Amino acid sequence: MKHILVTGSNGQLARCIQDVVSANKTMRFTFMTKEALSVTDKESIEEIFSTKQFDYCINTAAYTNVERAESDKDITFAINAEGAKNLADVCRKHDTTLFQISTDYVFDGATTVPYVETDATNPINVYGASKLKGENYVREHCKKHYIIRTSWLYSQYGHNFLKTMIKHGKAGTRLTITTEQTGTPTNANDLARAIVTMVQDDNNGYGLYHFSNEGEATWYDFATEIFSQTSELNSSNLAKTDHYRTFAQRPKYSVLNTTKIKETFKIQPFNWRESLKAVLHTLETN
Repeated sequence: MKHILVTGSNGQLARCIQDVVSANKTMRFTFMTKEALSVTDKESIEEIFSTKQFDYCINTAAYTNVERAESDKDITFAINAEGAKNLADVCRKHDTTLFQISTDYVFDGATTVPYVETDATNPINVYGASKLKGENYVREHCKKHYIIRTSWLYSQYGHNFLKTMIKHGKAGTRLTITTEQTGTPTNANDLARAIVTMVQDDNNGYGLYHFSNEGEATWYDFATEIFSQTSELNSSNLAKTDHYRTFAQRPKYSVLNTTKIKETFKIQPFNWRESLKAVLHTLETN
């Protein structure tokens, strides 16, 4: 039976993984919160790996606040880069396959076609730079690895754009949403299912993959669809702007090409609008 460690288990992706595998009897999962296992503490990682033999480690621990990362550079790099390096070192020592979750923000957005895995990276904010350094550490320190870049994650859990829109929509807040950035909203439940599929597959196709839902949207498009699919929200409270000032720069275009993961693992992502419908249904019924 495969034994899988999941770090950062209080985050939205890890919670989605827990839902996906809750009835799975063919694999054993150990979920650890950041309080129980800090990826910045290599000795603690070593201690845990020395007491249990893990076949896989899925690293969902991350500093993801893009705005605050600009001023919290040290802690952002400590978690997203050095933390990944610590796990990679320990995974290599214990012959554990490492899954590292990365981001579309490793790109600068200076294109109009979806990014493939071989495209040049050039992050334009601290968060993207820290995740790219984490990618590089994983490549250098752990041969048995999968790096998965994803984009615009949301779910029924945690703090994310979807839940923020619903909260303000129900309060009747007038919202101005940017059209400056184009990417793909991605349901974290779909990413969780893709990761579990890869663990089950055993094809050893180590390396870098892109995963997102299908299609593309601006943040305004995403907000409009949320309001459209939620009957109690009034879309007249939404306005768009082509200039929205933020502390951190964002890539203007960061759509990911997912051909490689489709062909290698036979994973077929859903269209982002259809996947949004599934999450909204979950929120409505809980």
